Amino acid sequence: MATHGAGAACLTLSALVVAFCWFFYLTGSNVIWTLVCLNIFIVLLSLWLRRLRQRDCGTERRVCVLVLGDVGRSPRMQYHCLSLSKHGYYVSFVGFLDTKPHQDLLRQEKIRIAPITEVKGAQVGPKILTYVTKVIFQSLQLLYVLLRMELQSHILMQNPPGLPSIAVAWLVCILRGSRLIIDWHNYGYTIMALNHGQRHPVVQLAKWYEHFFGPMATHNLCVTNAMKDDLQKNWGIKATTLYDRPASIFRETPLKLQHELFMRLANAYPQFQHSSSENVRVERTIFSVRDLDDNTVTLRAERPALLLSSTSWTEDEDFSILLTALEEYEGFINGGALLPSLVCVITGKGPQKEHYRKLIDSLHLEHVKICTPWLEAEDYPVLLASADLGVCLHKSSSGLDLPMKVVDMFGCCLPVCAIHFSCLHELVKHEENGLIFKDSHELAEQFKSLLSDFPSSDGRLGLFRRNLRASRGQSWDDNWNQNVLPLITAP
Repeated sequence: MATHGAGAACLTLSALVVAFCWFFYLTGSNVIWTLVCLNIFIVLLSLWLRRLRQRDCGTERRVCVLVLGDVGRSPRMQYHCLSLSKHGYYVSFVGFLDTKPHQDLLRQEKIRIAPITEVKGAQVGPKILTYVTKVIFQSLQLLYVLLRMELQSHILMQNPPGLPSIAVAWLVCILRGSRLIIDWHNYGYTIMALNHGQRHPVVQLAKWYEHFFGPMATHNLCVTNAMKDDLQKNWGIKATTLYDRPASIFRETPLKLQHELFMRLANAYPQFQHSSSENVRVERTIFSVRDLDDNTVTLRAERPALLLSSTSWTEDEDFSILLTALEEYEGFINGGALLPSLVCVITGKGPQKEHYRKLIDSLHLEHVKICTPWLEAEDYPVLLASADLGVCLHKSSSGLDLPMKVVDMFGCCLPVCAIHFSCLHELVKHEENGLIFKDSHELAEQFKSLLSDFPSSDGRLGLFRRNLRASRGQSWDDNWNQNVLPLITAP
């Protein structure tokens, strides 16, 4: 992206206006003062653009990371910030500050969060008016925040959501001579189509928008090889695949830390509580026991299995599949099958949470308990490492992205059952690190098969966990250094 193009254009235009002014002055035209004012405006605009582009010795070490969403629930963008800071870059992290990011990010002196607020749009009138006003005011807010910053060498932004952030980031890069990098997590228009259908005018507009502005980025990243091929074939965009990798916080966790988390959760959720014991020298949860004399922690032999799923409670995850499978699992036990009871924990925040909580409350299950907590960033990896089996219901709207939650589960060596979609095989290897299912009945049968010898570690769950330990791939840091750092340091 040229750094002098806009300034040269303004100077050229200014020279033309001067020439016209001189011509009209000689001919005595009445429009002379209009042109003089226009020339002054162009000169001032040129000076303003020059100031916007004014570089200093620290410009090349500053990067803006932008997400038009909650920074606390944008793990991949948090990892970008941490990787940049490790290499000496000063990072301005722009996004909604609804939930607290991880402590590692908050402790970094080189990372500064620049919060923006989510604009609601007009609250009266037709929906299209609400949407249009939301886009306009969000664009103005982003422009204000990005133009007030010190000059950044790059803007690294997440898509989706990309409306209006791609166009705004591109315009700011044009005005300031920065370089734009888009990290494609999915396509925004395919997510919108889940609500409105493929042929809805707003969906078609969003598709055109991504097709138009996407190729204008200096560099592009994406999350799968399938998306890389699609971007190249259908969009004319050359992208670099940057697979999600678990951060170092996602790892197997000592029993002591697991028990401490169970105790905190037991204070708020009865599903974690154990009936009182006469032995006051023992601290119990439904999963674990701590001997207060020697401080040792053990897992209870008769404990239930801990099933874990995480979600943003959006349309691309149908949790009725899991609830139906749990009802069928309850039926297996009532029919005499020797299976453990279940505690199913579903974490996350999102628009459909209340809808599913009502469905959960309507269930009458004796051997399956369900709770839906929101966990702090530090507690979530510990809970993953404490679980016996993970469940993923993310069904990509485009069929081209991979669920980050499974990446995190694998970092904790937690086997998963994941719902099938076209490129899932790039992450989940059926019968190696987990199982892939297509409907609720198949999921229930997988629960029955995997938990039939619980809590023994000799069965398939234990095999999958051992395979995950043995197949730990490239770390996020190595992956990022290999694929992203060269884009940042390129001249």
